[in-house]
Amino acid sequence: MQIEVEERVKNLDKTQMTSIFLKEINNFFSSLIGSVSMIVFLIITSVLLWLIPSYSVLNYGFATLEGFFSLAPILFLIIIPAITMRLIAEEKNLGTLEILFTKPISDFQIIIGKYLAALLLCVLSLVPTIIYYYSIYQLGYPKGNIDTGGVIGSYIGLFFLSSAFTAIGMFCSSVTHNQIIAFIFAVMFCSFLYWGFDLFSGFEFMEGQIEIFIKNLGIAAHYESISKGVIDSRDVLYFLSIDAIFILLSLTVLESRKW
Repeated sequence: MQIEVEERVKNLDKTQMTSIFLKEINNFFSSLIGSVSMIVFLIITSVLLWLIPSYSVLNYGFATLEGFFSLAPILFLIIIPAITMRLIAEEKNLGTLEILFTKPISDFQIIIGKYLAALLLCVLSLVPTIIYYYSIYQLGYPKGNIDTGGVIGSYIGLFFLSSAFTAIGMFCSSVTHNQIIAFIFAVMFCSFLYWGFDLFSGFEFMEGQIEIFIKNLGIAAHYESISKGVIDSRDVLYFLSIDAIFILLSLTVLESRKW
């Protein structure tokens, strides 16, 4: 009897977490900011890759999507914080977070449901860009003359990059009631973790192994490594660690109400 009750509770928790996941997806597509963010990402990448000479794939002289994969992280520094800024901050501002706490669902499941929903939206924004690969594949001479392995590696790199930025953005959303402040904090945090260690490692007193160590603390070094088409377990572990740290920080902020 006890086992049956526990099983029902587990199933109920899963249902509640799925409801949170679906609610966040629905809120995104019904939100002007969320939908516009995805559309702007696709428009900017399309214009730059095909019309702006310095980024245009037509000016490289060979089949490559290097321009897109160097541009996407910069755009994600704005797009992903725009997606995540409302995850918890809006719930706090509207008072609906307290309602969630009364449901038979743990704080961890609330965080994971919201995190997975935001991450899925980031992935969905990348799906239409596959047409860039198809176009370059067709335009290559001979046809198909493109480093497919490198492209796949770069997309995997963007996925891990998205997961890290999403976790950071959710944490920033958890520490404030204001979505704009959450957005600004997320942009600052993501920018620092992406570029900050690179810039710091470039100082004159940073040499040899110390320079390499400091540089490897940043996201950019690991993203660039995966983008080469080689999936190193150290890079994967780095991104999973970033995800875990900021998810746990978000969980800690939620649980602080009990202290």
